[in-house]
Amino acid sequence: MIDPLLSLAMSIHANPGVYALLLGSGISRSAGIPTGWEVVENVIRRIAVLEKENCEPDPAAWYAKKYGRAPAYSDLLDAVAKSPAERSQLLRGYFEPTAEEREQHVKVPTAAHGAIAQLMQQGYVRIVITTNFDRLMEQALEARGVTPTVISTPDSVEGALPLMHSRHTLIKVHGDYLDTRIKNTPEELATFDGRTNALLDRVCDECGLIVCGWSAEWDAALRAALERRKARRFSTYWATRSEPTGEAKRLIGLLKAETVKIKGADEFFPQLAEKVEALQGIERSHLLSAKVAVAQAKKYLQEDRYRIQLHDLLVDEVERIVRETGPEHYPVSGSFKNEDVVKRIGEFEAISAVAVAIVCTGCCWGGKDHRTLWTKAINRLANPSRPQACNKWMQGLSGYPALLLLYGGGIAAVSADHYDTLYELFSRPKVLGHRCADDLAMGLHDQVAHDVFKVVPGLERKRLPRCERLFTVLREPLRDILRDGTSYERAFDRFEAFLSFWTADVAGWAMPGAFMYRHVAFREGSVLSEIIKEHEVSGDNWRPFKVGFFGGKPDRWEPALELVMEMTGSVGT
Repeated sequence: MIDPLLSLAMSIHANPGVYALLLGSGISRSAGIPTGWEVVENVIRRIAVLEKENCEPDPAAWYAKKYGRAPAYSDLLDAVAKSPAERSQLLRGYFEPTAEEREQHVKVPTAAHGAIAQLMQQGYVRIVITTNFDRLMEQALEARGVTPTVISTPDSVEGALPLMHSRHTLIKVHGDYLDTRIKNTPEELATFDGRTNALLDRVCDECGLIVCGWSAEWDAALRAALERRKARRFSTYWATRSEPTGEAKRLIGLLKAETVKIKGADEFFPQLAEKVEALQGIERSHLLSAKVAVAQAKKYLQEDRYRIQLHDLLVDEVERIVRETGPEHYPVSGSFKNEDVVKRIGEFEAISAVAVAIVCTGCCWGGKDHRTLWTKAINRLANPSRPQACNKWMQGLSGYPALLLLYGGGIAAVSADHYDTLYELFSRPKVLGHRCADDLAMGLHDQVAHDVFKVVPGLERKRLPRCERLFTVLREPLRDILRDGTSYERAFDRFEAFLSFWTADVAGWAMPGAFMYRHVAFREGSVLSEIIKEHEVSGDNWRPFKVGFFGGKPDRWEPALELVMEMTGSVGT
């Protein structure tokens, strides 16, 4: 099994701002901050002293018997501190450190608060829901120069910026310690104001959730908000020190949450922030290099006198990939865990990022004279050294960089209507020794199998996990070419459709693709129906025939279409 912490770090990194935190009193426990109920019990003890009675062992029961009603936070404060100033001073003693406590690091932000603030400053977390009254989260954010929107009352819900416009939002569902309206007793925790409920419903429906330090036992209204959660677009992770019980266990089952075993919040959040930062560092360095390389490639594509420079730019990158992904750095023999596979997939994507960006740019803007460069690059990566004894999955992944270049270049070619370039990408590179006449597409399909990607978080239940991973990874290098998501999806699906037609024609077996199930494949407006209609309109003059698809022979179209339709019926249902 993949370490849930690794899965969570990858999910946060891949979806910045999507995950909201739900933090309970366990977050502030190591800071020496009392829970709300502990404050209530302490105030009751003060009242008992004034009454010259003993309230132990159950202060709340003593209070209820003495005064004929359950203890309420505001009533208690009125009893021991009559003026607002006195109440404020009383509460500060529970939540704010004295000089001595500050020296001892008591009642100050913990490592957990600091790590959460880091994730928020970097944009990975935008929303924090907390049951805590203290202001440690605000203090940790302020230390990083971040001023959050704080929502602690129903009135403040109305006055706050919409969530989509607020970069950092802290929702204190039980209130702030300086406001006597805070929720504390079972009766107070049973319901929320309608405005608060509406806000929580929106967060729960639109965001993934990371729960930590919350037992769920006492907060009936907050439990109800999670129970109302309808959308499951993003996962729920529940960090816990021990085996969940009671309401927490029930909610975990209801939400199908992933349980993350932790030693404590002060270890969990710093580890999470560290892993996300490591992923960010890999992406940042390669993204910057890719942008520079794209700018160079565009310049070199403009004039023939830069032919050598363009060649060297791509070939140097390809040779770097060959070196850095070789068996001396990434062994293919031995036993491997699922997390090793996930890690290698991510690292190969990062190592290949610059070459992918160059090939995407070239296949979109380059001409006939450049095609050999793209096909040679893919051919080089499709035939790495292959040790005799090896792990099939890890050996197969050695061909993943070639698949990234093939898909990236092919989608770019489709976006520019360069079907002649697409034909060259399919026909020229070879996987040496493969049974289907060395066909590249079939060779890479067998090597970089779909099953390899089923271990990637979020892809476990996908019909074609490899296609889904490529769809996600290639969005960024193709963003300048296909700016809106719909255009990108259509180009991706059209590329996979032509790949399926290609293999059906040359290998007698249609390559499955996401276009077969992303939309109803046979319905009007689908990619497959568009291609069929284009053929019907153009007949023997259809452009794919002219550039070499189906061997340039129209009579090979029908058998290939039949195989593609067959596979579509199988995959799409």
